[in-house]
Amino acid sequence: MARKKTVYSLTPFELQIMQVLWQHGPSSVREVRGELKPLSELAYNTVQTMLNVLERKGKVERRRRDRAYEYWSKLSQEEALDQALHDIVGQICEGSWDKLLASVTTARQQEQSKQR
Repeated sequence: MARKKTVYSLTPFELQIMQVLWQHGPSSVREVRGELKPLSELAYNTVQTMLNVLERKGKVERRRRDRAYEYWSKLSQEEALDQALHDIVGQICEGSWDKLLASVTTARQQEQSKQR
């Protein structure tokens, strides 16, 4: 079964870009690419396209700065976390926050027992 994607969801690559904007504030495509480059070799156009996708999704805004656009996040990390949790509850936990909490509690207990 294909994973249902909501308008709130961020892909892993979009999330990497958002993390750059959260950490560095308003940035050009070149600046964002420079922060991502250690992770992988990315074409300038790839990063620009993804920033434009994020703008269309309403996650970032942009304005002209000299000859390039500057992008900044409209979505805070807290809002992204909230949206991701709602996606998980809706898609994996059948809409049940209790199932999510039970799963988190079990995972935490298992992690604690491994550390002992």
